[in-house]
Amino acid sequence: MKTPAPGRACGVVLVLLSLATLQTLRAQKNDIDIYSLTVDSRVSSRFAHTVVTSRVVNKASTLQEVTFQMELPKKAFITNFSMIIDGVTYPGNIKEKAAAQEQYSAAVERGESAGLVKATGRKTEQFQVSVSVAPAAKITFELVYEELLVRHLGAYELLLKVQPQQLVKHLQMDIYIFEPQGISFLETESTFMTNELAEALTTTQNKTKAHVRFRPTLSQQQKSPEQQQDTVLDGNFIVRYDVDRTVSGGSIQIENGYFVHYFAPEHLATIPKNVIFVIDKSGSMSGRKIQQTREALIKILGDLGPRDQFNLISFSGEATPWKPQLVAASAENVNEAKSYATAIQAQGGTNINDAILMAVQLLERANREELLPPGSVTLIILLTDGDPTVGETNPSEIQKNVQEAIDGQHSLFCLGFGFDVSYAFLEKLALDNGGLARRIYEDSDSALQLQDFYQEVANPLMTSVAFEYPSNTVEAVTQDAFRLFFKGSELVVAGKLRDQSPDVFSAKVRGQLHMGNITFVTESRVAEQEKAFWSPRYIFHSFMERLWAYLTIQQLLEQTVSTPDAEKQALEARALNLSLSYSFVTPLTSMVITKPEGQEQSQVAEKPVENENRHRNVHSGPPGPLHPPRLPHPPHRTPWRPTPPDVMPRLSATSFLDEHDMDLRIKETTAASPHHAPIQPPSVILPLPGRSVDRLCVDLKRSQGPTNLLSDPGQGIEVTGHYETEKGHFSWIEVTFEKPQLQVRASPEHVVVTRNRRSSAYKWKKTLYSVMPGLKMTMDKAGLLLLSSPDRVTIGLLSWDGPGAGLRLLLRDTDRFSSHISGTLGQFYQDVLWEPLAAADDSKRTLKVQGHDHSATRDLKLDYQEGPPGTEISCWSVEL
Repeated sequence: MKTPAPGRACGVVLVLLSLATLQTLRAQKNDIDIYSLTVDSRVSSRFAHTVVTSRVVNKASTLQEVTFQMELPKKAFITNFSMIIDGVTYPGNIKEKAAAQEQYSAAVERGESAGLVKATGRKTEQFQVSVSVAPAAKITFELVYEELLVRHLGAYELLLKVQPQQLVKHLQMDIYIFEPQGISFLETESTFMTNELAEALTTTQNKTKAHVRFRPTLSQQQKSPEQQQDTVLDGNFIVRYDVDRTVSGGSIQIENGYFVHYFAPEHLATIPKNVIFVIDKSGSMSGRKIQQTREALIKILGDLGPRDQFNLISFSGEATPWKPQLVAASAENVNEAKSYATAIQAQGGTNINDAILMAVQLLERANREELLPPGSVTLIILLTDGDPTVGETNPSEIQKNVQEAIDGQHSLFCLGFGFDVSYAFLEKLALDNGGLARRIYEDSDSALQLQDFYQEVANPLMTSVAFEYPSNTVEAVTQDAFRLFFKGSELVVAGKLRDQSPDVFSAKVRGQLHMGNITFVTESRVAEQEKAFWSPRYIFHSFMERLWAYLTIQQLLEQTVSTPDAEKQALEARALNLSLSYSFVTPLTSMVITKPEGQEQSQVAEKPVENENRHRNVHSGPPGPLHPPRLPHPPHRTPWRPTPPDVMPRLSATSFLDEHDMDLRIKETTAASPHHAPIQPPSVILPLPGRSVDRLCVDLKRSQGPTNLLSDPGQGIEVTGHYETEKGHFSWIEVTFEKPQLQVRASPEHVVVTRNRRSSAYKWKKTLYSVMPGLKMTMDKAGLLLLSSPDRVTIGLLSWDGPGAGLRLLLRDTDRFSSHISGTLGQFYQDVLWEPLAAADDSKRTLKVQGHDHSATRDLKLDYQEGPPGTEISCWSVEL
C-alpha cells in the first residue's frame, strides 16, 4: 500500500574526499535483504560524480527499520538524496541552514525524536538515514555526491568504501575516467580483495579513458565455505592515477561555456628553502606523541636538500632555538640536529606566540644579514597539540601578532596533533600567512603523517604564480594567484567564457623560479575542446560548470576563515547562493530529508567542519589502508607445538629424509630426550630450483648492521635488512623496485609503501590487494605480503608467529634472477659448487661460492614459508 502525502523530516549531511561506504545495519537480523547495490562513479577531467544506489526488501512479516549509511570524502558535496518506497519518491531538499533548522526545531517541539547525525573520521564524514518499511515492501536509496580530485604527491585518488554487511545478489561498481590530457598510469588497491574476488575485477584503458568494473558473484563474496552467509566485502577500494603533461603551460579544457586550467609543469628545478621547525614539547606531548614527533623529525631532517638551510625551535613555557641562526643542511649539521631531536623531552606549558615570533625573528635577521640564498623560499612549520597556556594566550592576539610579524614575507604551516588543539585557531593562523593547516591523528602512523605532510612542501618549484587571461574573454574566474607551487601538486583555475569569445583561447602563467622569472603561454581551440567532451558514457551533464561552482564555493569558504568580519558576510552570501543554485550541501546549507507520514525520527543533513570535532569522542583511525574496519577474522590455524618425544623417531623416518640424504639417520636417543628444544626456523630459506640441492637454509650469526641482502640490476630489485642475531629475526626489511619506482619497508609493527614520495602504512594481517603497472602487491590475513610480477622474482615478507617470531623473508621464482645478482643472500644464486659428501660424516659438505668455501651441515629446521605452525624439514644449512 502506497503511503499518503509524505511528511517532512530532517536529514543527515556529511561529506569529504573520494570515498564512499555503504552499509545497511542489522540487515540479516531483521530480515532486510539488500538485493542490489551499485556504485557508478564518473571522473571527467578530475571532477568526480558518484551515484550510490541500494535496493532492499523487507522479508519479515513485521514492520522493520532500514538504515542507509554512507561514508563520504570530506571534500565532497552531497548533491542529491532520495528514497523510493513502493513507487513513491521521497526526495531530499537542500535549503539554507537556518530554514532547515526551523523544520528541525519544529519536529523537536512536536515530540519527535530528532537528531543531527554527524560523525567525522580521518578522511571521511558519515551520512545516515533510517526509515521504517512495511512487510514485503521494497525501498531504493540513491545518494549522489561530487568532488574535485586533488593531486597529492603526483597522483589523484578516488576512494570507495564497501561494507554491505551481507551477501548481495547484484553488486557492481563502475568507475569511468576520462582525461583529455591522457592517463599516464592507473592502479587499483583494495583492503578486502582476495584472489577469488580479483577475478571479478576488470580494468580497461586506452590513452584518455579507463573503465574499472568490480562485479563479484555471490560465491565470490562469501567469507569462507564455513561462513557462507558472511561477506568478505568490508573495506576500501581505491583507484589512483595521474595524467600526461606534455605542455608546460598546462592544460585548458572547455565544455559548455566554461573552462578549467590545470597547471603542473614538469622538470622544474627545486627552489632552495629556509625552513624552521617549531616543535611543541609541553607536558601534553609526553609519551607516544613526543616519541613519534622525534621519529618523524629525524626522518624529515634526513630529507633536507643540500642547498637548504634550517633550524629547530622547541617550546613549552619558553621557546629555545637549537642554533642562534639558520645553518646549512650539511651531513654534519643534519646529524647534529638529529641528536638534538632525539633528546627532546616533553614538560611544561604551551607558549605558541613566543615560539612563532622567535622563528620569524631568526628569518628576518638572516635576511638582513644577507644569509638567505637569492630566490630561496622561507617556511615555518609549527607542530602543537594544545591551546596556548603560557605568555600570550588570546588566540586573536596571537593571530594578530604573527600576521604583523610575518607581513607576507614567509609561509606558515600549522600541524595540530590530536583533538585537544583548536583547529580553527591553527587554520586561521596558517591561512593568514600563506600556508595551510593539517590535523595529525593520534595513531600508530602519526610519524608517517608528519613525514607525508613534509613531503608535500619539501620541493617548492615556483613562487608568485599568476594566471592571466584576456579580460574580454573570461569572467567569474576562481583564484588566479598563488604564493607557492610545490612538486607533485597542481594549480587549478576555472571560469566562464564570455559570449562571442574568440575561437582560440589563450592564457599566460607567470612566476618566479630559483634564479629568475618565467612565463608560460598556452592556447586552446574552443571547438576542439568542446568536441572532446561528447562522450556521454564518461561525461555527466554540465560537469565543467559544476566543477567551476564547486571550486568557487570551496575557495569562498576558505577565504572566510582569514577575512575580517566586515567582509565575511558578503563571501558567505555568494557561497550560499551558489550552494543553493547547484544543490550542494555545504557548511552553509542543509538537506531536509522527506519521510513517509507518521514516521517519528527527523534528521537534518548538515556538513560539519573540521573544528567542530574538537573534544568529541570520534573514531580517529584512518579509513584507508592502515585500519580497514571490521575485516574478517584470520583463518583458524593450529598453534605450533614442539613435537612430542614419543613420535620423534617416526617423524624422522618420514619427513627428515629426501633424495639427497637417504643415508641420514637421526638417533632415537636424541629425539627422545625429555628436554628437546623446539625446532627453530633458519634466518632465511633460499629456494634453489634446478640445482643438485633445491633449497639452502642460511643462518645469520654475526651482527652486521644494515645489510645488502639481494641486489639484481637485471630485475631492478634491491633488498636490504637488519637482522638481530639475539632475537633471531629481522628488525626491518626494505625492498626497492626500479620499475615502478617503489619502496616497501617492513617492520614488526607495519608495512610502509612509498611511491613518488607518497607513503601509506598497512597493518600486518589486514587484507591488501594492489595492482599497479609492473607490480602486484597482496597481503593475506596470515600476514604474508607478496610482491610479484609475471617476469620478476617474487619477494615475500612474512609476519611470523611461530618459534623465533618476527619478520621473515621469502623468495619465489628465483630462477628469474639475472647473472648480475649479488648481496649476502644473492651470492648463492651465482655459480655455486657443492663438494661431495664428507666420507666420515655424510651430514657435512663444503659449498664453494665465488671462490669462498662455506661449511654446510644437514640440520633439522622449521620451514616458515607457508605460515604458522610451520613444517619440520631437513635442510643443508650454512652460517654467515
